[in-house]
Amino acid sequence: MAGGLVALLDDVAAIAKLAAASLDDVAGASARAGAKAAGVVIDDTAVTPRYVVGLAPQRELPIIGKIALGSLRNKLIFLLPAALLLSAFAPWAITPILMAGGAFLCFEAAEKILETLIGGHETEQAAAVLDARQLEDRQVSGAIRTDLILSAEIMAIALSELPDLPIATQAIALALVGIAITLGVYGVVALIVKMDDIGLHLAKRASAIAQIVGRGLVKAMPVLLRVLATVGTAAMIWVGGGIIVHGMGEFGLTALPDGIHRIAHHAAEAVPVAGGVVNWLVGAIGAAIVGLIVGSIIVAVLYLLPHRKAAH
Repeated sequence: MAGGLVALLDDVAAIAKLAAASLDDVAGASARAGAKAAGVVIDDTAVTPRYVVGLAPQRELPIIGKIALGSLRNKLIFLLPAALLLSAFAPWAITPILMAGGAFLCFEAAEKILETLIGGHETEQAAAVLDARQLEDRQVSGAIRTDLILSAEIMAIALSELPDLPIATQAIALALVGIAITLGVYGVVALIVKMDDIGLHLAKRASAIAQIVGRGLVKAMPVLLRVLATVGTAAMIWVGGGIIVHGMGEFGLTALPDGIHRIAHHAAEAVPVAGGVVNWLVGAIGAAIVGLIVGSIIVAVLYLLPHRKAAH
C-alpha cells in the first residue's frame, strides 16, 4: 500500500514538473512572440485614436470598448484557428502572408502621406451627412477592419517565433499574446482619448498644481494626436518594409537584406559609442525606404487604374 502511494506521489510530482515546464514554455514563447510583434502594436496604438476623434465625448469609451471586443474576436475566433492550421499544414505560407500584410501596411502609410500632401476632404464631407449613430457604426466597423489586418500581422509574426512548439503550446501562447496586446493597446488608447477630459477635471480642482497639469493636458491633446498620426504612419512603413525585407531573405533574395545589413554594420562601426542604436536605426531607415517604395508603387497602380478606365 505504502509502495503504491509513493509511486502515485512520484507520478503526481512528475506531472507537476511537466506542467510547470509547459507553463514556462508558454510564458517564454508568449514573451518572444509579443516582443517580435511590438512594431505592429505601436502602429495599432497610434492608428486607433483617430476613429473616435470628432465623436461625442460620452461615446468615446463605449466605442473603444466595441473596437476592443471586435479586436479580440478577430484574434481569437478568426485568426488564431487560421494561424494554427497554417502552422500544422502549410508553414511555408506564413512568410508570403506576412509579406502581403507588410505590403498592405506600406500601402496604407503611402496613401496617408499622399492624402496629407494633396488633401483628402472627401471622407469629412461624407461624414457630415451621417447622423451620430451611423457615424459611430461606420467608425467602429472601419476600426475593426483595420484591426483585422494589424491583428493578422501580430498573430503571424508571433507564430513565426513558435515554429517548433507543440500545437497546444502555440495555441495558448498565441491566445495570451492576443489578449495581452488587445488589453494593452486599447487601455492606452482609452487613456489617450480621455486625456482632455482628465485635464478639464484637474483644471477645475482647487489646487494650483492640478490646474496647471490639467491645462497642460488639454493643450497637449491635439499635439499628441498629431504626433501619434505621424508615429503610426512611420511605424507602418518601417514594420511593413521590415517584413518585406525579411521575407526576401527567406526566399533567397538576399542582395537587398544583406546590403541594408552591411550599411547598418558599417555605420555602427563608425560610431562605436552608440553602435547598437546606430545599427538598429540605420536598419530601420533602410526598411522604411523599402516600405515607402513598395507602398508608393501600390498607391500609384491603384490610383492610375481608375483614371485609365475612366479615360476609356
